[in-house]
Order: sequence, then structure tokens, then C-alpha cells
Amino acid sequence: MEKKFPHSKRMQMGGMKTCFPWLSCEAMRKEVRRLKLVGEGAVKKVYFGEWKERKVALSQLTSSALQDDFLHGLEMLKLLQSKYVVTLLGYCKENFTILTEYHPLGSLKDLEEKFNLPRYQILNTWPNRLRLAIDYVAIINYFHNSPLGTLVMCDSSDLDKVLSQYLLTSDFRIVANDLDALPLVNKEKGQLVKCGHRQLWGEFVAPEQLWPHGEDIEFDDERMLPYDEKTDIWKIPDVSDFLLGHMEGSDILRLHLFDIHAECKRKNPAERPLAQTVLHTYKHLLMSLLKDSAAPGMRDML
Repeated sequence: MEKKFPHSKRMQMGGMKTCFPWLSCEAMRKEVRRLKLVGEGAVKKVYFGEWKERKVALSQLTSSALQDDFLHGLEMLKLLQSKYVVTLLGYCKENFTILTEYHPLGSLKDLEEKFNLPRYQILNTWPNRLRLAIDYVAIINYFHNSPLGTLVMCDSSDLDKVLSQYLLTSDFRIVANDLDALPLVNKEKGQLVKCGHRQLWGEFVAPEQLWPHGEDIEFDDERMLPYDEKTDIWKIPDVSDFLLGHMEGSDILRLHLFDIHAECKRKNPAERPLAQTVLHTYKHLLMSLLKDSAAPGMRDML
């Protein structure tokens, strides 16, 4: 059964002790100061700005042809507000603008650059790396078990694209930011998805997302079979490999995660584990290694 719930119309930014209603078009025009362009994608431009002396991100539609994607992303932001998703502060459908909390560390694509900065090098440890991977899988698990039903993270045709969908918070945690392509799967009703209508390539996407009829036959979207949320599971090992990095202790983590990652890479989607199972494995590994790291010899290994 599809789950529904009334979404909150109030927001609370990090550090705030009280909640505020989402800002209206008028409030955004009067109270928000746009300062500079900080990013641009196919659907929207993102500006850094200020609201009541707080840093905010102002997203504006890039092309009217993509307004459906923009509005879908806004609706997902409104309905999925939680610790897993960037905080929505306000929106204005009249001029296709969304206001969210600003995270100065940017997207996950720049993770290694941030760890290399002197002020953050102390955080570059195997437990923190594994916590980032846990955060990522926790978000996937939240989408797969969301109050709206099972959602698939479709904007994920390559690693860079996936990483760009998530933000790194100031305390080095992960929140989902770009929800423009988050379709619903309902297996009971036979409702599956196709992530776009163009041919996908490469080993990063799941096998069921690839054109199955060979190079000699021209791609035809109508002949592509739809699929479910297990495409997200296929991609977990590759994203985690990036998050774990190449530092002391990373290879030990990869060794411990080998079996669950092999399950994620099973060609048959039905044989891949649930996101909840992967999340449990990651959390159990962190707890057991933290416990063992106090034992003689283990600290040197990690």
C-alpha cells in the first residue's frame, strides 16, 4: 500500500532553536539577498545568498522546458524533509525559485579536496570515511522506504553525477540535495521506472539499465524494459569505494565489505540485498571495528 502523510510547512535551520514557516514569494523577495552564482546544472542555477544574516542557497530554473523536473524536485523536497534531505526554507512557484540551507563544503564531488585542507585533515580517518558511506546508504534506504513509497535515485548515470546530488555538511555528514529525478516504484501495482529515455552506457549503471539487444540494433526506448530500486543497490559499492578513499585503514574496510558488495553487484536485481541489509552491515562493521581498535595490535592495522 502506498504510504501518504501530511508534510510539514515549517522548517528549522541548523543552529536554530525555533521553527519558522516556509518563506513565501513576497518574503523571499524582501528578505533574501542574492550574492553570487555558485553552481549550474541542466535544470537550475544555484546562488549563494543571505537571509537574516544566515547563509542560504537560492536555486532558480534554468530552462522553461525543464520546469516539470524543477517542480517535481520541489515537491520531493517538501514531502521528504528529514535529516536525510537538505532543509527547505522557502519557495516561489511564480518565478521557479527554491530556497534551501547553504552548505559551504559543497557537493561530495569535492570530498578529497576538503579532506586535504589543513583544517579538515584531522577528520580524515577510517571511522569518518565509513560514517560517510553509512550516511549515503542510509539516504538510499530512506528513499526506498520513504513515506511516499519506494523512490529510485534516477539522476545516477555515472559516479560524478551521483556525487553531485549530495552535499557535505560542516560536521562532515551527507544530505541529499537534488531530488529532480526521484520516480516512484510500486511493485504491487506493477509500477516500475526507466531513468530517462536515452541509452545508458558503462559499468556504473546496473545491467538492467543497459540496452540488451547488441550494438548492431539501434536503441529504441520502447523496447527497454523498466526496472526497480535495485539499480541503486548496484551502485553502492562504487560510491562507497570513492567515499572510503585511499588512506590507512581503507583497504581493511574494503576487505570487510567485500561480501556485501559482491551481493550488490549480482546481475539479477532480485538477488541483490535490500538497502536496509547493506546499512545494517555497514553499521555493524563500524561498531565492531571501533570496539576492536582498542585491542592490542588492531590500532596499528587501522
